Amino acid sequence: MNSAMRKFAEIVDDLGLMDLPLQGGEFTWNGGQNNQVWARLDREVFGKLETNKSLALQQVEFWDREESGRILTVEETELKKEAKDNYRKWVIMEETHWRQLSREIWLKEGDRNMGFFHRMASAHRRNNQLERIKINGSGYQQQEAETLERPFTEEEIYVALMEMNGDKAPGPGRLYNGILAKLLGLLAKVLANRLKKVVGKVVSTSQNAFVKGRQILDASLIANEVMDTWQKQKEKGIICNLDIEKAYDSINWKFLVKVLQKMGFGSKWVGWMWSCLSSAKFSVLVNGVPAGFFPSTKGLRQGDPLSPYLFIMGMEVLDVLIRRAVEGGFLSGCNIRGGSGPSLNISHLFFADDTIIFCEARKDHLTYLGWILFWFEAASGLRINLAKSEVIPVGEVVEVEELAVELGCRVGTLPSQYLGLPLGAPNRAPYIWDGVEEKVRRRLALWKRQYISKGGRVTLIKSTLASMPIYQMSIFRMPKVVVRRIEKVQRDFLWGGGNMERKVHLVKWEVVCTDKDKGGLGLRKLALLNKALLGKWIWRYACEKNILWRQVIKVKYGQEGLDWRPKKGNGAVGVGVWKEIWKESDWCWDNMTFRVGKGNMICFWTDVWCSDSSLAQCFPHLFGMAAHQSLTVEEMWDQNSGQGN
Repeated sequence: MNSAMRKFAEIVDDLGLMDLPLQGGEFTWNGGQNNQVWARLDREVFGKLETNKSLALQQVEFWDREESGRILTVEETELKKEAKDNYRKWVIMEETHWRQLSREIWLKEGDRNMGFFHRMASAHRRNNQLERIKINGSGYQQQEAETLERPFTEEEIYVALMEMNGDKAPGPGRLYNGILAKLLGLLAKVLANRLKKVVGKVVSTSQNAFVKGRQILDASLIANEVMDTWQKQKEKGIICNLDIEKAYDSINWKFLVKVLQKMGFGSKWVGWMWSCLSSAKFSVLVNGVPAGFFPSTKGLRQGDPLSPYLFIMGMEVLDVLIRRAVEGGFLSGCNIRGGSGPSLNISHLFFADDTIIFCEARKDHLTYLGWILFWFEAASGLRINLAKSEVIPVGEVVEVEELAVELGCRVGTLPSQYLGLPLGAPNRAPYIWDGVEEKVRRRLALWKRQYISKGGRVTLIKSTLASMPIYQMSIFRMPKVVVRRIEKVQRDFLWGGGNMERKVHLVKWEVVCTDKDKGGLGLRKLALLNKALLGKWIWRYACEKNILWRQVIKVKYGQEGLDWRPKKGNGAVGVGVWKEIWKESDWCWDNMTFRVGKGNMICFWTDVWCSDSSLAQCFPHLFGMAAHQSLTVEEMWDQNSGQGN
């Protein structure tokens, strides 16, 4: 033993240090070239990181309190400096510990999924060089970004002011703060009105919330059509229904700013968004009294008009990660295909924080998905609550429990619920309406044994009982047996007032449901209302050309004419909803006419554009002699003479 070793041993004895006993392998890590570097982690140090960091922080806070009450001596100033250095040391050690732990997990998973990590890491390096995020192949243009930063106009401020909730007044002594809050709210509303005009250009078609022209029903229709495709093609798939934990409360502000910059928003606009975010202060009520305000670095305020748009732009990062994984072959999605045309891949759908992902029933795909969610959480602060999430097998998926363990969530079953609507259920089955009937009867139970006039009952039926099924009736056809049951509940309530005993129905229900000017009460017939709600989809298909649900229907069922209407679907009904919706197309088209513009999308003979009927119906013999029966109005029109050719 040389002198240096003796000195080291003396220091160990003086400090009372002891060598920790070994458990398991002799070394906790090895690496380097040919594994020549071996190391042992000190469990005594790293096992008490949190405790040591907390004790060091207490010392710093102690000297801060002392300094706030008096001037510290030179010795005390040195002690305070040492306390801060000690606290900084433990913070750095904690960061190092977690960084090494994450690297250990990375290496372990990387051994199993080398191709995935190498290709995704390469994609990450490429992403670092991107100037902006591109949505559907087009980035946000510089001219559009400058439009957002133009000076505010009086008209913008007036519109925003009229949209605000103006029937609330500040409490006593809070007039000044109330005025400031209203001014900040007005500014946020003006900015939100500008942002909502362009948000559809910077988020993908997979997002259906808070974008003009997209509806919550769109996601439900697409999800059911995807399931119908899987089942009819006898493919095995997994639906991951994910729950984001405290979505608005946990999204990171710096992450949002980075996303805005990558999307191509200007520096002035990004600065405005940062001011709106960072100006928020929070307070905790202690015994009903605010205990001071403190700042934060994350979270969006509920009720802030900017919050929904900022949130979906943050979710766009997860959309990009999933699409990149699909392009790399690490996730598959569902390929919608119909005839001989190209297929359409649907891998995920977002509605705000409601996330549903379609993937192949393979263990490695769920592993890749888990890593994507891990990366998204690390970047955004949005954590997937796997305890409330579920994987739903489609088809005969073997060992589905093992697949669920790979992602860390529970196993669900079909039929399920998505956005409050049935998912994967036969749409003609009466049992999918059990929840609606239960809600109607539960609401009716609140009014039983109460004296309500007949006028009050009519109002309650119109405003509540007849309105509760509308959401589900907007996409599913209500079976006749369900219509009879719900209308019986309405009839009994109208004539009996909710009492249990039977009352005579003095007027036929069909008469009650006629218009008031015809002697009725103007109540809605559920079957007719359901027919009108389903018919809206036929109108939307004709008008909304680039929306995702229309692309799904177009690819799956094909189109006829000049892209105004889809073809009739053949085969079994299954769990898809479009075949029932399509049944309303005839009466819809019988009541629609075209207003001619260029005429390049209107068929001269078969579309209704110049009278109440098509020219083919008005002049059948002339139509039979026509050499070109499928020409458009534009093609039949002579531009030089200004008349028909």
